[in-house]
Amino acid sequence: MALLLEHEFKPLPADKQIETLPFLEAVADLPPFFDCLGTPIVYSPVKADLTGNIRKIRAVYDSNPAKFKTLQNILEVEKELHGSAWPKTGATLALMWLKRGLKFILVLLQSISDGERDEEHPNLIRVNAMKAYEIALKKYHGWMLQKLFTGSVYALPYKSDLLKALEKGKEVKEEESIEKIHQFLTRVTPILDAIYEMYTKMNAELSYKA
Repeated sequence: MALLLEHEFKPLPADKQIETLPFLEAVADLPPFFDCLGTPIVYSPVKADLTGNIRKIRAVYDSNPAKFKTLQNILEVEKELHGSAWPKTGATLALMWLKRGLKFILVLLQSISDGERDEEHPNLIRVNAMKAYEIALKKYHGWMLQKLFTGSVYALPYKSDLLKALEKGKEVKEEESIEKIHQFLTRVTPILDAIYEMYTKMNAELSYKA
């Protein structure tokens, strides 16, 4: 899975303290995932949002790498710095939206890996994409965005074309691609779960609609 495994995520440490730089270097390879889904009017903004949030977090990290060594450091420092404006500001807000975009990717891939499908149209990924959208993004989107995403599932590529795109055009057996997806999920899911847990513990999650 050339696109997904291009820059591997470091294993989650026992203390769940995620180092900022290795995390940003790994997620920087993921925005092109949305190119594989087609429908530029819908997924290009999601890709741009993901890229922009990575850039915002990187700018904060680069301003003081020692102070912002871990993602938790960022939230703790910004909470102290921004006061009542936190968490709807800075890298805290950027990471909040970044984790939601990553959640969409992971739920979609997990659903494909688990073999969930429309039995009448097994090569379509509508079922997988709708599950990912409903879990990761829907409740944070207003009515217009929800309608746009719901309509976009009818223009998604076939599963076989998506897997080929993730292999950067190489012809690979489906079971080999699914195994690589499984490797990716095994590494990334604990990291994303730890980020969600951190936001819950620090009361940094927001539910406003975009």
